[in-house]
Amino acid sequence: MSLGDKGEQAALRAMAHPVRLQIMSLLTASSMTAAEVARELGLTHANASYHLRNLLAGGLILVEGEEKIRGGVAKRYRYDASHERDQQRHRGGRSDEQRRVEMAAFAHELIRRTRDAHFPPGPMLLVDAELWIDPAQWREFRDRVGAALTELHAAARPPRTPGTIRTSTTTAMFEMESR
Repeated sequence: MSLGDKGEQAALRAMAHPVRLQIMSLLTASSMTAAEVARELGLTHANASYHLRNLLAGGLILVEGEEKIRGGVAKRYRYDASHERDQQRHRGGRSDEQRRVEMAAFAHELIRRTRDAHFPPGPMLLVDAELWIDPAQWREFRDRVGAALTELHAAARPPRTPGTIRTSTTTAMFEMESR
């Protein structure tokens, strides 16, 4: 399989390390500097900066601004899911290979997150299914889930905001080949 253009290659490399998904999650709710990311994730400043540069090179995050801190200039980074979707449309979408790399990264991230999971009594939303669905219904379900995920991203708040809870959401919906 071809790795596609340079933008796709950079995006694939950006997804190659599990801490980068954590960083993207942090940057969903607010822009952060490398120092803030480092403190939140227990990384060194240099390590956080390295991962942020990779995410930026892959087109997965944006520089939202700069600020002067102790005589230097710090960039503020942000993850914007709608910008990433626009980037993918511009590039012609993701290749099958890139989607598989992302799925593997998400699977590893889900395993990591379950180490911090708190399962209160009562119902839990957990679904895994391989189903046969009418194409029109499939598009409707996919669009509704997509709209809910967009709302969820918009509702995100900065880490440790009073009155918030830390949550995990992983969703993958895709069509499969018939055997």
